[in-house]
Amino acid sequence: MTAETISTTWFLACNVADVPLNGGVCVKYNEQQIALFHFSRRNEWYATQNECPHRMQMALSRGMIGTQGEEPKVACPFHKKTFSLKTGECLSGDECAIKTYTVKVEDGKVFIKVNDDL
Repeated sequence: MTAETISTTWFLACNVADVPLNGGVCVKYNEQQIALFHFSRRNEWYATQNECPHRMQMALSRGMIGTQGEEPKVACPFHKKTFSLKTGECLSGDECAIKTYTVKVEDGKVFIKVNDDL
């Protein structure tokens, strides 16, 4: 039995100054749209797929971020479905979920970790 190796890449998404405080932007990696959020009230960064799975619209980067209890979340600006920024789980009770990515900030630049199969 062999283990499958998943190759990952950290790509430069943007500069810290390119993302509004407590807001999001859309960045592209190859053909994939990724929503990047600077949750400055918590001093945290998150990245998710930009497509809302409810109606398949590229909209999450324009969603409102906040918390549900201690869980950081984003709400789709069109459908108000909310998703955990940590796990991608739908917090509105639906079965759908979104993909999340690891983010790091170094020297004023924001990097997102992606699988090379994107």
